[in-house]
Amino acid sequence: MIGLISATAAGATARDRLAAAWPDRTRVYEGPVGDAVRAAFAECEQLVCFLATGAVVRLIAPLLGDKRTDPGVVCVDEGGRFAVSLVGGHGGGANELAVEVGELLAAQPVVTTATDAVGVPGLDTLGFPVEGDVAGVSRALLDGEPVSLDAELAWPLPPLRVSDGGGAYVIRVTDRAVEPGEREVVLRPPSLVVGVGASRGAPVNEVLGLVYDALREAGLSVGNVAELATVDAKADEPGIIQAAQRLGVPLVTYSAGELAAVEVPNPSDAPLAAVGTPSVAEAAALVGGGELLVPKRKSERVDGQPAMATCAVVRRVARGRLAVVGLGPGARDLLTPRAKAELRRAAVLVGLDQYVDQIRDLLRPGTLVLESGLGAEEERARTAVAEARKGQAVALIGSGDAGVYAMASPALAEASDDIDVVGVPGVTAALAASAILGAPLGHDHVSISLSDLHTPWEVIERRVQAAAEADIVVTFYNPRSRGRDWQLPKALAILAEHREPTTPVGVVRNASRPDESSRLTTLAALDPAWVDMMTVVTVGNTATRDIAGRMVTPRGYRWQASQTSQEGAK
Repeated sequence: MIGLISATAAGATARDRLAAAWPDRTRVYEGPVGDAVRAAFAECEQLVCFLATGAVVRLIAPLLGDKRTDPGVVCVDEGGRFAVSLVGGHGGGANELAVEVGELLAAQPVVTTATDAVGVPGLDTLGFPVEGDVAGVSRALLDGEPVSLDAELAWPLPPLRVSDGGGAYVIRVTDRAVEPGEREVVLRPPSLVVGVGASRGAPVNEVLGLVYDALREAGLSVGNVAELATVDAKADEPGIIQAAQRLGVPLVTYSAGELAAVEVPNPSDAPLAAVGTPSVAEAAALVGGGELLVPKRKSERVDGQPAMATCAVVRRVARGRLAVVGLGPGARDLLTPRAKAELRRAAVLVGLDQYVDQIRDLLRPGTLVLESGLGAEEERARTAVAEARKGQAVALIGSGDAGVYAMASPALAEASDDIDVVGVPGVTAALAASAILGAPLGHDHVSISLSDLHTPWEVIERRVQAAAEADIVVTFYNPRSRGRDWQLPKALAILAEHREPTTPVGVVRNASRPDESSRLTTLAALDPAWVDMMTVVTVGNTATRDIAGRMVTPRGYRWQASQTSQEGAK
């Protein structure tokens, strides 16, 4: 929960805007400011104070304890110009909150955390436990000193500006139970899955003790445990539920059928009779594949009674990560926050050279950029997938939405289930052009590419014919180039067989970019010479109208038809 505190009418206005935008995330604290800050500090994970930074410093100074547990605090000035991350930038999430608040209130986020200021990822912001000399290694990264990466586990990490070896400082990625050395940081990604089984009523201490013993004896760290896994018949077993809670990991369950299909080294008749699978602990840990580090073992009872718990430990296969990112039509303010986050998360960026140039300044220092020219889409897709298979965090970029005439299709055709793939949507050229023209896509619409480089013209022509006969608004992508100048006139002629010459047509070039241009014309008056590959052409249907210079396709609600009839009767 985010606590909101203000002292003036102007502050209250901005506070209320935040509260209205985030009703489920925020709580407004009224009353004397000092009391409000103290209450919010004790009750909330984060605070946004619409007060001077000096005032907030004095109010929270006596309350500060540990940067790992203190709430993140953001200050917004009286004029609403700045959102300042004051304390808890990483641990409390204040840096990210300052950016969010800034976007909502049109304020400039102010983040002074050293790593964030220069684009180096904070070692304590990677989403998993970190141990050792975080401050010292971070300072070395900032100062450009040699820092070695000792990756015992191949895990997709953002660019860390590490050297090839021989550095005085070390970042170690491991799940072994090792103590960080001097000038060393240990990163503990969620690499371990612990499968558990238990008899009805098994005490939580017996389950948890077994897990700790298994990890300790195998030389593994509890900090790397990603989840507890079991059969769904045990989903309500208190001892297992509480063990997961104490470990701070999710409890994942599988059906007996799913577990029975997993080949295990130590099947047993007992679980088969009890829950319908010859293995619970081993099978639950191995469902997603991986290396069985600790075969099934039973708990030990000091009272001589039969063991009530079993466990097994698996090191999951490290999976690379491929984010297919849509950059939108070109304007920076139409690039989504999610796309920006993925660009900064990527250690490897793959893309068309001109698209890379658009977002190069958003990349973290040390990002490996693999760029190529026009016409190499399949090659870029193969490159991105290959880099992800090495265990890297990869971003593959495309304009508009990556799934619309862009890179998602060839990338997903190349990728198999050995990597994680994330799609990041973007604003398409058709949507950007529509917003410029008015509302031409107000009813059913279709996008058709007129490029016959990958699709035979006969297929394209059938699709244009179908759209014409169905009276659907059509947006043409790739409408005309120097070597393809006859397809657009042919497509327009097909539409003209079913639509009036006065049908509105919108022509938008370089939508949202500095040299954007647009015009609203008609099907009869459109000159193909106006059109090139940077243009989208939107042809209305029989209901589309030019209203005050805007292209509008009515939604066709009954009340509109009724209103039209009434006006006609008058």
